[in-house]
Amino acid sequence: MPERIAEIKRYTKETEIELSLNLDGAGNAEISSGIGFYDHMLGHIALHGKFDLSVKATGDLHIDAHHCIEDIAICLGKAVDEALGARAGIQRMGTAFVPMDEALARVVIDLSGRPYAVIQADFNTPMMGQMPTDLVAHALETVAAHAKMNLHAEVLYGRNDHHKAEALFKALGRALAQAVARDPGRRGIPSTKGTLTE
Repeated sequence: MPERIAEIKRYTKETEIELSLNLDGAGNAEISSGIGFYDHMLGHIALHGKFDLSVKATGDLHIDAHHCIEDIAICLGKAVDEALGARAGIQRMGTAFVPMDEALARVVIDLSGRPYAVIQADFNTPMMGQMPTDLVAHALETVAAHAKMNLHAEVLYGRNDHHKAEALFKALGRALAQAVARDPGRRGIPSTKGTLTE
């Protein structure tokens, strides 16, 4: 089986990011962005997706967290896309419901090659640690765009913002694990048009 590993580097005047992703890992995460809550959420994607994920990021946090969060999401999406290659022999679609105490989230994805995101998640507070709550949706949309993924993510209900966000990121990891899983009964591209990259 070919390795499904990608390494992405992104250097701009706003951020410097080095990210590596192994889709066939063990759920190991080494993440340092300077934004503790975001590190925590990315760690959930790795753990529940059983991906090995390494992120080293620095940026203009003296301004705010926006550029770092967005650019890491760009790199993560690109890494998923690169690691999948032609996307042959994969399950392609995945879904997960994840509870976190009083909160419940649902994530459904299709690695269709057509980026689209529908995010429905309301938060009560402006910040979770150093992460603005409005960037939860933006981060998910950005991953979907650069992974060429159709993503539907929803918090069905909940009170605590931390719990709602955590349920979303855990569900993303689990749904993505299903979608990238190798399908032993399929050798080709799981699409009638013969491609999932355009």
